[in-house]
Amino acid sequence: MQWTKQNEQTVYANRWFTVNLADVALPDGRHLDHFLIRLRPVAVATVVNEANEVLLLWRHRFITDSWGWELAAGVVEDGEDIARAAARELEEETGWRPGPLHHLMTVEPSNGLTDARHHVYWSDGAEYTGHPVDDFESDRREWVSLKLVPDMIARGEVPAANMAAALLLLHHLRLG
Repeated sequence: MQWTKQNEQTVYANRWFTVNLADVALPDGRHLDHFLIRLRPVAVATVVNEANEVLLLWRHRFITDSWGWELAAGVVEDGEDIARAAARELEEETGWRPGPLHHLMTVEPSNGLTDARHHVYWSDGAEYTGHPVDDFESDRREWVSLKLVPDMIARGEVPAANMAAALLLLHHLRLG
């Protein structure tokens, strides 16, 4: 059952996102108005070290008033390569410069409402360059054993679905 967009108009826009209103035709011929949010791509990155520990950020999200573990992430700037954006975000938010990045996955966190795509990368090595430039992004940064990831997710300590999916895939790839 495929819905078909007839047209789309911008209702609001800023440098982070655009809110649009679409006229959507349903298979039975009815039409409905559907709001959607257009977002820039998001680059996400982490490092897994030789001890199978993953670099995580403990941060508060004011929108949901919740704390949780996350990977470094941010929007891709205009004209910026996605992998380079992931490396930039990791260093800015953690103080660790990753080695060669490997694409892990691309996810659409809420494709019924937004066109956001989160591109997740990881590296098996990094160099500490100093205190993170964007230290306001998280309360702390820690190396956490991948063995702990499934239980952390089950306890709700990794509330963001994209982060949980990436960590579970890394757990699978590294620990089997």
